[in-house]
Amino acid sequence: MMVRFLAAVLAMMLSVSVGFAQSGPLRIEITEGVIEPLPFATPNFVAENAGSADMGAQLARVVAADLQGTGLFREIPASAFVSGVSDFGAAVNYPDWRAINAQALVTGAVNVSGNNVTVKFRLYDIFSGAELGQGLQFQGTTAGWRRMAHKVADAVYSRITGESGYFDSRVVFVSESGPKNKRAKRLAVMDYDGAGVKYLTDSRSIVLAPRFSPTGDRVLYTSYETGFPRIYVLDVGSVQRRVLESAQGSSSFAPRFAPNGQTVVYSQATGSNTDIYTMDINSGRTTRLTSAPSIETSPSFSPDGSQIVFESDRSGNQQLYVMSASGGEAKRISFGEGRYGTPVWSPRGDLVAFTKQSKGRFHIGVMRVDGSEERLLTASFLDEGPTWSPNGRVIMFHRETQGASGRSSLYSVDITGRNLRPVQTPDGGSDPSWSPLQK
Repeated sequence: MMVRFLAAVLAMMLSVSVGFAQSGPLRIEITEGVIEPLPFATPNFVAENAGSADMGAQLARVVAADLQGTGLFREIPASAFVSGVSDFGAAVNYPDWRAINAQALVTGAVNVSGNNVTVKFRLYDIFSGAELGQGLQFQGTTAGWRRMAHKVADAVYSRITGESGYFDSRVVFVSESGPKNKRAKRLAVMDYDGAGVKYLTDSRSIVLAPRFSPTGDRVLYTSYETGFPRIYVLDVGSVQRRVLESAQGSSSFAPRFAPNGQTVVYSQATGSNTDIYTMDINSGRTTRLTSAPSIETSPSFSPDGSQIVFESDRSGNQQLYVMSASGGEAKRISFGEGRYGTPVWSPRGDLVAFTKQSKGRFHIGVMRVDGSEERLLTASFLDEGPTWSPNGRVIMFHRETQGASGRSSLYSVDITGRNLRPVQTPDGGSDPSWSPLQK
């Protein structure tokens, strides 16, 4: 029986109840803030031809790591298995898996032919003794085998939770190396889990705040290559880039794409004033959206493109505001103690993530788009720059440790505030931006 998330939104927690009891349908339970991960087994994928065995083991490990990394699943180690899976087409011996309390079983098969790979998988509900949905097949190249593992994990996650997955996605970020007072920064892109890092720029100039396009093929970022901030758009595949020209004598920064992928919203500083503008990428035509005698920055579109959330000090300190995408009167939505910044709209459209500074600590938090039900998810010396997973379930951000040798690293956290995890990168990292699911 296919399981669906019964998304019960309790306060800001979006507490999820997906079910499994031994006498009922598969589920994951979150009760009064306590999560009971679902036990699952993922034997090595069956090698369907010579030379596929190693890849079968690798595929299973990535699928298991994806699922367990959510905090919603708990992998049963192979050492506990009563029996294995040596034939992808054979019937499942449900009693053997029940004996080790597996509630879900993921089986797979792999066939490697030259540079081509075919991966198949099936998902079983052990206690009901039934397959969940139809098995799927993915094809790709040997170089892209990790993507196929992420696709399998996305499909498993979706069938058990009823939500879309987020594993087959990428993150662009600022890779940082060297001492704190002389840190080299360059743009890099990686799989969501930190694998496959590819560098997009060199470290000869300061780069800031990269932001993926809605299709994941381009990146906006700010560079000090010319000595003052300018916005560039870069093609991730070819690494070709071009500058987005701003008004003479001004500085432009903090860019983000609109949902249509053809409009950019950004901040432009002229003299002592900083306002929010939009630009049509193709024509270069700009529109000024704010004109207050204050600093307006960090704009982010709503998923439907109708509104923009941004930070402003027009009230005396940094707060969050929402206005129409065409400009006009803005409504303040943050009223808690402290300063708020770097807002970004959830892809679901229901929440805004932000950075908050209060009482000497930095926090990543979320609130409703009307400012209600604020919830702080983290606290440290410096947490900043949230970005949303494609399904709106997880937030990635960067954390800097205190002291002269302090290092900036990437972390992720569930929107319930659970499952805080470091994201492993070769060097330090900051300013992450999560892509949509890859096509």
